[in-house]
Amino acid sequence: MTRKNQPIRNLGIIAHVDAGKTTLTERILFHTGATRTIGNVDSGNTTTDHGALEQQMGITIQAAAVSCAWRDHRLHLIDTPGHADFNIEVERSLRVLDGAVVVLDGVAGVEPQTEKVWRQADRFGVPRVLFVNKLDRPGASFERSLVAVQERLGVSPLPIAWPIDSESKSPGLIDLVEGCVRRWTGDEGEPLEPEPLSSLSPALRHRVEQLQEELVEACAEADPDFELAWLEGRATPDVTRAALRRGTIAGTIVPALGGSAFRNCGVQSVLDAVVELLPGPADRGPIVGMDGGERERSVEAPLAVYAFKVVHDRFGPLTFVRVYAGELRKGQTAWKSSDEKRFRIGRVVRVFADRLDDVDALGAGDIGALVGARVQTGETLTDPSATLRLESLEVPEPVVRRAVEPCGRRDRDRFAEAAQKILTEDPSVAFETDPDTGQTLLAGVGELQLEVVRDRLKREHGVEVTLGRPKVACRETLGATATHTTKHVKQSGGPGQYAIVTLEVSPLPRGAGFVFEDRTRGGVLAREYVEGVRKGVQAAMQSGVLGGHPVIDVQVAVLDGDQHSNDSSEMAFQIAGGLAFHEACRKARPLLLEPIMSLEILVPDEVLGAVLGDLGRRRGRVVSLTARGGTQVVQAEVPLVELFGYAADLGGLAHGRGSHSATFAHHATVPDPLVQQLLDAA
Repeated sequence: MTRKNQPIRNLGIIAHVDAGKTTLTERILFHTGATRTIGNVDSGNTTTDHGALEQQMGITIQAAAVSCAWRDHRLHLIDTPGHADFNIEVERSLRVLDGAVVVLDGVAGVEPQTEKVWRQADRFGVPRVLFVNKLDRPGASFERSLVAVQERLGVSPLPIAWPIDSESKSPGLIDLVEGCVRRWTGDEGEPLEPEPLSSLSPALRHRVEQLQEELVEACAEADPDFELAWLEGRATPDVTRAALRRGTIAGTIVPALGGSAFRNCGVQSVLDAVVELLPGPADRGPIVGMDGGERERSVEAPLAVYAFKVVHDRFGPLTFVRVYAGELRKGQTAWKSSDEKRFRIGRVVRVFADRLDDVDALGAGDIGALVGARVQTGETLTDPSATLRLESLEVPEPVVRRAVEPCGRRDRDRFAEAAQKILTEDPSVAFETDPDTGQTLLAGVGELQLEVVRDRLKREHGVEVTLGRPKVACRETLGATATHTTKHVKQSGGPGQYAIVTLEVSPLPRGAGFVFEDRTRGGVLAREYVEGVRKGVQAAMQSGVLGGHPVIDVQVAVLDGDQHSNDSSEMAFQIAGGLAFHEACRKARPLLLEPIMSLEILVPDEVLGAVLGDLGRRRGRVVSLTARGGTQVVQAEVPLVELFGYAADLGGLAHGRGSHSATFAHHATVPDPLVQQLLDAA
């Protein structure tokens, strides 16, 4: 039960996929009494991974919010996905959280997505506690994981609890703040009474002394008052924890603990660290609007609410919100930043995974949801008399595209509505129409994300679609100059059609466009008939002679022609102009042009050679290489047809640590041996 003025901690569990985030969340809920049984990821019965697809695949796809209590504190916890394709869920969660627990796999150490979520937390200024998980597995190492953090993330984590005997039947940890040993026994990991450090081996006691010296030095740097207390012999465990908390909130200290969430070892220590070291809402200072205006994070301040996520369930849209200031009450009137209009707050709920609990109000610091509200992701809701606009969400640009096609008539009829709901829920997804091919494209940040969208369209909206390879929007041009004369004569009893025109076609430099000239002399063709030829040529340019692609960068000149006083018309010359253009193009060595993309790739130094070799196999041309810390920035130009599936291939080459973005650069001539391949792809 939530009490008024109960201290709050808003935290996220963030990490690489399969590091144990959901397992840790499940144990936290059990140890805090929020659940009576412990779910298992492999069994598909965890609290936060409640979606059918999540249970089937065994991974977190959508961030899930739950609440629990520990040591008289209310914890609002968000379990986030660990797969890079669903990074938008991490982005919008960190946007509204005050702290985070970063989970590492004790065997794998710092993995690619760990680096990404760490940088995201840096950007939002979110203080962190580090939990090295799975230390019961062979090959796991707490110390090696901390070294990896220092090397890969550029920070020096500070151990506050050192795991021991992680693979034994009675694993434990050395509490460096209290100066004692704690061990866990039983399936639920109940801690025993503290043991003295004297129970440790001499070598381990010596190591503890070193670790405690490092702890004291870090606390003294973070808090000058602690240094004085230490010198005067007043540095009690409570004083030490206060200094640790100041350093953690300031970002100068990253406390580190270890254990095994699956075996219920170290979970209570993580909860203690969350309560003792991570900030509450008031510790984060006033919120600042885009216009520079500030508002205190208190219930007495005017209302300020941020909508960070929208999903659709059986009740309609469910909008997740973080209340920064004031009180969000059922029935009150609020101001929306998107349309700058007032609207009435309806049903207000607390969210526990897929369960909604009605409440009358959410106070400053709370995370909850609105049922049925027409509110967009990234929108600010405020008191109408004291408006404030908070910064909206940063959405990643799509890098992967697949052609999407509804399977049947019923699917086509319902596709637009279903697609709009998907877009509302996931801003990192886009449905686009290719203006050249007319195909509908599903765009996102990864192949897995697009597959999940396809599954959601079917499961949640009853719309079945197929995903295929997009067509390549090629162009055609000319390789030589040629002329052709077309005679268009038709007689059918009434006014006939008579037009004779001679055209010369020639190539222009890439990007020059279309140039049309009238080189006739002596009034051979009336001005309106020349205009008819121009219109006919431009219409014919939309469909070239190789594969029916638009023709670009050509010059067309009208050299000669003939007209009839009765049967000639502008339409007749349009027809003749189009026919003459196509025939002239066939003589002028037509060329197929393919789109070339400007590609920017960020990869670690050690995989640069493999990435460059792969670009060569894709007919890529490296434009520049720039070193940026331990990362190489590769600028290259690569044919679009060679980039399908590149996101997955780059992930393999760079071990998940690479990223890329691509924009259209220009069209280039396709080598003769590849022309048929490109025609098939187009």
